[in-house]
Amino acid sequence: MRIVFLGTPDFAVASLAAIVAAGYNVVGVVTAPDKPAGRGMQLQQSPVKQFAVSKGLTVLQPVRLKDPSFIEALQALKADLQVVIAFRMLPEVVWQMPSLGTINLHASLLPDYRGAAPINWAIINGETESGVCTFFLKHEIDTGDILLKAKTPILPTTNAGELHDTLMEIGAKTIVASLKHIEEGKTNGTPQGNDSTKIAPKIFKSHCEIKWEQTGENIYNLIRGMSPYPAAFTHIQDKTVKVFSANFSAQTHQQKIGSIDTDGKSYLRIACSNGWISLLEVQQESKKRMRIEEFLRGFKLQA
Repeated sequence: MRIVFLGTPDFAVASLAAIVAAGYNVVGVVTAPDKPAGRGMQLQQSPVKQFAVSKGLTVLQPVRLKDPSFIEALQALKADLQVVIAFRMLPEVVWQMPSLGTINLHASLLPDYRGAAPINWAIINGETESGVCTFFLKHEIDTGDILLKAKTPILPTTNAGELHDTLMEIGAKTIVASLKHIEEGKTNGTPQGNDSTKIAPKIFKSHCEIKWEQTGENIYNLIRGMSPYPAAFTHIQDKTVKVFSANFSAQTHQQKIGSIDTDGKSYLRIACSNGWISLLEVQQESKKRMRIEEFLRGFKLQA
């Protein structure tokens, strides 16, 4: 099969590397244009481009996916199949181009958590299991017939970054297994159904702010589900403080919701509706990420 791969971040690199290592014929890679980043605002290549260049693969970087010059270049690659992972929404003229269609890897157990942020929302909602799916693209986002699924548990301490890395590895294996299925002519996927109410919309800043009137379980899951990026946050003495890890202790108390209890040296806990959230790792705006002990040494709390 002649394969064109479409992707941008590290999550996609693992699958592209697995496809190349398995000996498949990757005739082209489509990724995001180089973008200025860092203090010097120098042009930076996407992780997928960096890997593709290191392997001598043909790279296309369209600004617009409907641009006639890009469509012409993509057609010239004569792909039998396209594989898309963590990329932009594709126009129909692109995903219908190959004779075998286009498959996608999604980081959830579809139909649950369709959308842009399935890893984050699974943890935020307290799920105990996640996984990946491969499916054929169709008009509606994340609704195509499923080829393969692979599951993994979510432990009570797992954060979004850790689940991301686990699903990245599982996804790479599942993509290669899916290519083998397609090679063998197994191209009839299983319809998903539309009965799931669990969704994974794009995350905005408003989703990240900790609401202390919520239960400790919900706050703890929010912190895990946003760590390390984009990170849950709260305000302490008018300073924005990101919270990367915390503990929850269920306890009946008479303290005002959101009030702080600390010895100023080793612990800082905040009252929620049914107990206390102890902050463990934080980052004050314009400061580095640090343990709570280091934070308290440099942050003078007022009474």
